[in-house]
Amino acid sequence: MYPLLLIRYGELSLKGRNRKIFEDILLGNIRSSINDLPHGRITKTFGRIYLETSDNWEELAQRLQGVFGIVSVSPVLKRELDLEQIKEGATLVIQDTPGRTFKVETRRPNKRFPLTSPELSNALGGHVLHNFSHLTVDVHNPDFILHVEVRQEGAFLYSQVIPCLGGLPAGSSGKGILLLSGGIDSPVAGFLSMKRGVNVEGLHFYSYPFTSERSKEKVIELGRQLSHYNAQGSLKLWIAYFTEIQKALQQSSYPSLSITLMRRFMLRIATELAERERAYAIITGDSLGQVASQTMESIHTINAVTSTPIYRPLIGLDKQEIVDLAVQIGTYETSILPYEDCCTVFVPKNPATRPTIEQVLRAEHELDVAGLIEEALEKTECLMLNSKKLF
Repeated sequence: MYPLLLIRYGELSLKGRNRKIFEDILLGNIRSSINDLPHGRITKTFGRIYLETSDNWEELAQRLQGVFGIVSVSPVLKRELDLEQIKEGATLVIQDTPGRTFKVETRRPNKRFPLTSPELSNALGGHVLHNFSHLTVDVHNPDFILHVEVRQEGAFLYSQVIPCLGGLPAGSSGKGILLLSGGIDSPVAGFLSMKRGVNVEGLHFYSYPFTSERSKEKVIELGRQLSHYNAQGSLKLWIAYFTEIQKALQQSSYPSLSITLMRRFMLRIATELAERERAYAIITGDSLGQVASQTMESIHTINAVTSTPIYRPLIGLDKQEIVDLAVQIGTYETSILPYEDCCTVFVPKNPATRPTIEQVLRAEHELDVAGLIEEALEKTECLMLNSKKLF
């Protein structure tokens, strides 16, 4: 019934001269998200995009709900700029909309149309009341609103407004390296970074045989789930082999600092990878005070190894808020699979919660830091993931 989907991208319309860059990235992400579904032309106008459907608007709308930069979508009917044709379109929309009360809202960017917005709303309201005896007008709290937009190219009618993710198109703000552990927090941090336009690449630290092959498969699945939201519907996942570093930390004379030392190694490797990949930030799932490595003192000491900006989207969230977001984006059930990762093996009984830079420098003095990092980077492998397949 609905030959078009109206796609709104609110925040982007506020951009200045660079708005076209954001719009083009959004169009590319839209095409990637629906490239395996039947659809027609995609047409861009100011502040909105029209997508021609093939009797499958529900399926297309569901895909678009996962694309950052889109505020909402609506299935619409298009009619010629003729009052009788607009009334006929209103009849079809009303027949497809449940409810007992309604109101009409008209926007008239095309000032050449002979009726003003109030006049057209009154005409359509009278038409609806005459043809649908079960309906009454409620201008304050209606069950639904019949929207009418009179534009140069025609009249567009709809009653459904399907909310989407909003934000900025993934990829419009540059690239970031996400430390993807396999837990609940890091996928949510990646999702929120994508919402502000970051093209995310994942970095996982794999410690076989201390962690199993299933733990690696779990992280790959999390990456695949996140790829649905990322730029072009794909995500690059780096697997860094961390075994030798963990062996060295096991032999350290400073067991209480092992978590801090491990996190400093991770940031060093992530920094090297960010430079290679021309990424401008590192993203973590840290939430202030949640565990020993996420106290303010620990974060300060761990951060000291890199000058690359570190984004922590979850820093002020409670655990339950993070869990709720993980459920919403579909990563929670995978995250709680009972396979250990490198952050949960060899946890000391009394980890340091207020480590100082002087303490960790003394501990690192007995380690071949540069050699261990070089070896981990040499063994790092890369996977390209998307929500439809792994290739």
